[in-house]
Amino acid sequence: MLIETHGQQMDVTPALRDYVENKLGRLSRLYDPPLQLRTQLSIDKPDHRAEATVIVAGKSLHADARAADMYAAIDLLADKLDRMLVKEKKKMIDQHRRGGNPVRDGEFG
Repeated sequence: MLIETHGQQMDVTPALRDYVENKLGRLSRLYDPPLQLRTQLSIDKPDHRAEATVIVAGKSLHADARAADMYAAIDLLADKLDRMLVKEKKKMIDQHRRGGNPVRDGEFG
């Protein structure tokens, strides 16, 4: 799993970088294919904001979280991404069981 962490108008300390890697590194247990994760940490007074984009199986999922401190924002972000990846994996399994791609097979649009 590749995790890139950037700060917007703030320095990302080694402690914050390690915390992001530990918290968001757990997402790799949910998904078998390799994940690419890009996180951006910033401060919007008075809140701290953490955003992430996950690229998995050709799809891009985005989530953001705000909290009173950066560690809480990272925790909220990890929870959101966890729910999003579980939902995405369930979609893939259901689609596989149906035997096709609903867009390609003309069920939608």
